[in-house]
Amino acid sequence: MLDAGDERALSRRMMLKNGGLVASMLMLPGTVSAAMRQGRPESLLPRDFHAPVSRAVPPPARVAARVDVAPPGIEPRLFRRAMAALERHGDRIAKHDRIAIADFSRASSAARFHFVDLHDGKVVSKLVSHGSGSDPDHTGFLQRFSNVDGSNASCEGAFATADYYYGKHGRSQRLTGLDRTNDNALSRAIVVHAAWYANPDIVQTRGMLGRSQGCFAVGEQELSEVFARLGEGRMIYAAKA
Repeated sequence: MLDAGDERALSRRMMLKNGGLVASMLMLPGTVSAAMRQGRPESLLPRDFHAPVSRAVPPPARVAARVDVAPPGIEPRLFRRAMAALERHGDRIAKHDRIAIADFSRASSAARFHFVDLHDGKVVSKLVSHGSGSDPDHTGFLQRFSNVDGSNASCEGAFATADYYYGKHGRSQRLTGLDRTNDNALSRAIVVHAAWYANPDIVQTRGMLGRSQGCFAVGEQELSEVFARLGEGRMIYAAKA
């Protein structure tokens, strides 16, 4: 039989023992109750703890391989000027995988509208007309460029291909002039479109293509392919070598 004093002493010893046992259990992760593990009480997490967030890793950016040497059929100086323009206007041209070069130093009877794949250097060339104001005597050769409204002349420089629309020439593609020599292209409605006078049989019968009002006019059967090769956000560079 314990007296009142002994009972109180025993009770204090039991409380201290049980308190130590609880403390030791909290120090061992395996002894934490399932309810506490599921609830993840904030007091059990380090102050700087951040739950990991699963994020999809974006694929690396694909950079177009550059062709350093002018592909066969393109005048080297003109190609270098086109590539310099692509570099200069790079932030305004969304796609650098392909470009088009209009070599207006050649006769309109020649396939002088070159579509260049900058990955492998392959080239597809088409006929393209120049403006009547650039060749007033209709010699088949471009004599001069002009950026002036109403001149009906072709203009020189780098263009960014824009959206497609239906206009007086049917399916057409707007162009934005990027240089001071062609920055009126949009207001002048200098576009890419098809025309009967740019068909290959015109060269066979007349020795040269007809003339546009400054637009890049291509053959009627060639337009779909030309649009597919250009697309939106690519560069056309027009100049004389």
